[in-house]
This record gives sequence, C-alpha cells and structure tokens, in this order.
Amino acid sequence: MSNLSTVTNNTSDAGLHKESKAAVLFKKYGMLIILIALIALMTALEPNFINSNNIINIVRQMAVIGIVAIGVTFVIITSGIDLSSGSVIALTSVIVATFAQEGTYPLIVAVLAAVAVGAATGVFNGFLIAKGNIAPFIVTLGMMTAARGLALLFSGGRPIGGLSDSFQFLGQGMILGIPVPIIIFAIIGIVSYVLLNKTKFGKYVYAIGGNEQAAMIAGVNVTKVKILVYSYAGLLSGLAGMILTARIASGQPTAGTMYELDAIAAAVIGGTSLTGGIGTIGGTVIGALIIGVMNNGLDLMNVSSYWQQILKGVIITVAVYIDARKHKKK
Repeated sequence: MSNLSTVTNNTSDAGLHKESKAAVLFKKYGMLIILIALIALMTALEPNFINSNNIINIVRQMAVIGIVAIGVTFVIITSGIDLSSGSVIALTSVIVATFAQEGTYPLIVAVLAAVAVGAATGVFNGFLIAKGNIAPFIVTLGMMTAARGLALLFSGGRPIGGLSDSFQFLGQGMILGIPVPIIIFAIIGIVSYVLLNKTKFGKYVYAIGGNEQAAMIAGVNVTKVKILVYSYAGLLSGLAGMILTARIASGQPTAGTMYELDAIAAAVIGGTSLTGGIGTIGGTVIGALIIGVMNNGLDLMNVSSYWQQILKGVIITVAVYIDARKHKKK
C-alpha cells in the first residue's frame, strides 16, 4: 500500500512538473504560438493568404503601427498611457509634407522635421506628467485633441501633395527586395530592444513601473526618465507619421485616426501589462503582427470592417482580463 501511495505521489508530481513546464513554455512563447496558429487558420480559410507578397504586405502595413506600439510599450511599462500617438502622426504628416515638396528642401530636412515634431510633443507630454504630476490619461488626451486641431489648422483641413520622389521612397521604396518601412521598423525594434534590455535607462523604466516609490528611494531620477520615455514615444510617432506620409504620398490632417488604440492593443496583446513593470519589445512586435494578420485575413475573406472592429475590441478586452487575472493570482 505504501509503495502504491509512493508511485501515485510520484506520478502526480511528474504530472504537475509537466504542467509547470507547459505553463512556462506557453508563458514564454505563447504569443508566438498564437501568431503561428492564426496564420495557419487564415491559410486554411483563405489559401491566398500565405503567398509571400501578401506576407510582406502585412508587415509593411503594420510597420507604422508597430513603430508607434514600441514607443507605447515604454510608456505602459512605466504605468503610463499615451493616447496622442495618432494625432501626432497627423501633425507630423502635414508639417513634414511641407518640407518634402519636389525641388525644395533636401530629404534630411523632412526627416529632421518628423523627429523634431514627434519629440517636441513627447517632451511636452512628459514634462506635464512628470513635473506637473498630472495623470498621463488627461495629458495625452489633451495632446490628442490639440495635435489633431493643429494638423487641421496647419493644412487648412486639406491634404498636402506634390512630395518628392526621394521622400516617397521612404514609404514605397525597396532595398534588396525588402520594403523600406520594414527595414526602418526592424532597426527601431533592435535599437529599442537594446535600450530596454541592455542599458541603465531600460532598468530604470522597469523599476519605475514596478514600484515608483522604491525606484525613487533607490536613486532613480524618475522625473527625467519619464520625460525621456514620453519623448521617445513621441519621436517614434513622428517617424511613423513620416513613413505613412511617404507611403500615401501626401500629408493628411486626418492620418493616424485610431492608431493609438491599435498601438496600445499591440502592446497589450504582446504581453505588456497595463499595471506597469512588465513588457517586451519582441512581444509588442508579435502583438502588432497578430493584429496585422487578423486584419489582412478578414479583409481577404470580405468580412465587414464593422465586425473587424468588434473582434479587435473583444481581443483587447480578453488580453486585459488575462493580464488582470495573472496579477490577481500573484
């Protein structure tokens, strides 16, 4: 009887060990597994989905959202939020378009304009949040409204066309068969990964999100780090606005509508916790690709855009619910 009990206990322990391994594996690679499963499902439902041109098209389309989502990831890890990304894209779009006219300024001027506009909005957000102790939701909501208004005022509510070929190359060109937006997205992803995982700045970002008071006691300059985080997020929104403008060959005051929600969704689906302190660049990239695969697959199957919005909302809600449950268990 004793031997039977021992065997039973050992079997039970082995089962728990196996379950534990499976749980750890899914926790580490869960989003990647879901992405692969989603690709397989879309391929089964729509055979044209898996061709190489369509896959490249998905990544190219999601490059803009992915770049914004990377900046948003930094913000959310610090327990913040940025609702202004889409409007910053629009403001950047119309300003950059004026510097990218055929036969006017060199390409570098338009690029620097995009960086300057994006970074300036981020600095403004970060300063009010860190120095003014105003809730990130309120500050970025205000910037969302103001930046959209400025974009409409600056452009007179009309698109700005006549962009140079060299500028359009940033959104439409290819290098060694790879679309330029994907190359820029990859570079930003690598740089952001290094920033978040290999520098003191990245450690401070996680520390602030984990416990701001403890980080402050440990000597972290919380104000400075927060301003830098929002500045970086703004800068990436500016670059995203530049790429979008180059891709559609015009500055649009209505560009970027709802992009901030797609970016937040990509970060949250990719495992970034809205409570702060948790998130990865790789997870966010996968989250953006999941949204891209879902949108593209549903488009190929002629599913109504209304249903797509509903589905996206359900996915975000489920992701947040799962995140909340995980933290409740802890």
